Amino acid sequence: MRLIGFAGWSGAGKTTLLAQLIPVLVARGLKVSTVKHAHHNFDVDKPGKDSHTHRLAGATEVLISSANRWALMHELRGAPEPELPDLLAHLSHVDLVLVEGFKRDHHPKIEIHRAEVGKPFLHPEDAHIIAIAADVALPDATLPVIDLDDIGAIADLVEAHAVPVDAIDWRQAGG
Repeated sequence: MRLIGFAGWSGAGKTTLLAQLIPVLVARGLKVSTVKHAHHNFDVDKPGKDSHTHRLAGATEVLISSANRWALMHELRGAPEPELPDLLAHLSHVDLVLVEGFKRDHHPKIEIHRAEVGKPFLHPEDAHIIAIAADVALPDATLPVIDLDDIGAIADLVEAHAVPVDAIDWRQAGG
């Protein structure tokens, strides 16, 4: 199982890019999973549904299953947020894991930059960023730059630079 991340400020287009990139990688014959970091409270179940009722009643984990899918929700109940390697251990084996967020972790990442967001680049401070996907030309960049709309070239970069999960030094994660 190999991994590569996508990092950038909110509004840069990480989710939009992944929604375009995943079908291209799948069409190339790869099994792909994603891990997304959220910086806020989020819910995947709705009030009034049994899973929501079970979770609010105090269940630590709620597993929902049907003929089409299953989902596992785990409430931390005050425990610390798990680190990326702990979360990866819950995934089924696939060829490629695309990580959205976790921008401070030490795995290879492609920086997503959209000029209109008006935020500084991450790459000068993060040696794990291996390229930039941007919506503007960056003639002074010291890393490879790919047009944010060139999904094929981004897919090529992903395939070339994703690393085996077990080759990442997770002791540096979160740094």
